[in-house]
Amino acid sequence: MTRSQASLGRYRISARGQFSLPASARRRWGIEDGGDVEVFDLGEAVVIFPGGPGTARDALARTLNAERYEQLLGRLTDPELLDE
Repeated sequence: MTRSQASLGRYRISARGQFSLPASARRRWGIEDGGDVEVFDLGEAVVIFPGGPGTARDALARTLNAERYEQLLGRLTDPELLDE
């Protein structure tokens, strides 16, 4: 990830749970006119991946090895997340 891709921002969520994805991310992901994203709920954070179903799983599979995955599972405190 380049420095220009790693950016923080503060976003307001509407009463209906909506927010706007920054234009720079939409351009980079090729979804300027709309498109699919996958949301991965980590319990205390949410990660958004460009693309449709399976995108988050594929990205995480490339990133996490089995040992790291087990460490992260051990930190989950929400029983509902443990089943997902």
